[in-house]
This record gives sequence, structure tokens and C-alpha cells, in this order.
Amino acid sequence: MKDRMIRRNTKQRQIILDELGKVKTHPSADTLFKMVRKRIPDISYGTIYRNLNLLKDENRVLELSFGKHSCRYDGTVKEHFHLFCLKCENVFDVEEAGLGRLDKKIADKMNFRVEYHRLEFFGYCDSCKTKAVA
Repeated sequence: MKDRMIRRNTKQRQIILDELGKVKTHPSADTLFKMVRKRIPDISYGTIYRNLNLLKDENRVLELSFGKHSCRYDGTVKEHFHLFCLKCENVFDVEEAGLGRLDKKIADKMNFRVEYHRLEFFGYCDSCKTKAVA
């Protein structure tokens, strides 16, 4: 991704990052608002959205969009992939060693300079898959 200016870290922005870093659940902005509100009771939705957009622009958080489903946010910006459960809508991290080499393989094959990529898998988590069978 291209370099972006890093802005001064405000108290609100740092708390948003802290709360996002505590979880692996990839919360929506609404869920993150509820988490941050425990620490900053008078914070507004607008402040959450504004700071999430700034953090996304600075490549300090990932915004995960899954079509008709709400956007989710990820505090882990290093390259990794995601599983999305079509039933419960939970998002899970996938850290599979060989997948990171896709950039080079595609770049070499297609004579293309890859800046970044996203890879997401859609299906049913173990819990939802088991419920569907029962």
C-alpha cells in the first residue's frame, strides 16, 4: 500500500487501538463503540467512525467488508487471511504459511507488481456446520 501520513495519536484513537488489539473477533464499529464506551462514556459514534477511517488510511487497522454484512475491523495488519461464517457471521483469522507466497507467484506469472492482496474464505464454522447437520 502507498505510504500515508501518520497523525498525532489522540487519547480516543489510542483507546480504540487498545480495545481492537484485545480481541480476535473482528468487531463491527457498533461493537467497538460499546467496548470503547466502557472507558470513555461520552464518546460518540462519529468519533469512532472518524478515528477508524483515519486508522484505516494510516494502515494501522484493516477494514473487512463482506458484501451485505457490516464492515468489521482488525487490529492485526500483518498479512493474514480470513474465514467468514455465512451463518453466525463470525470472522476467523487464518495464518497459513504457504499462502503468503501467492503475491510472488502471481506477480511472476502475470508480470505484475502486486502491492497487496486480500484472501477470504466463506463457509460454515465448526459450530454452525455441526448445528446444520443435527
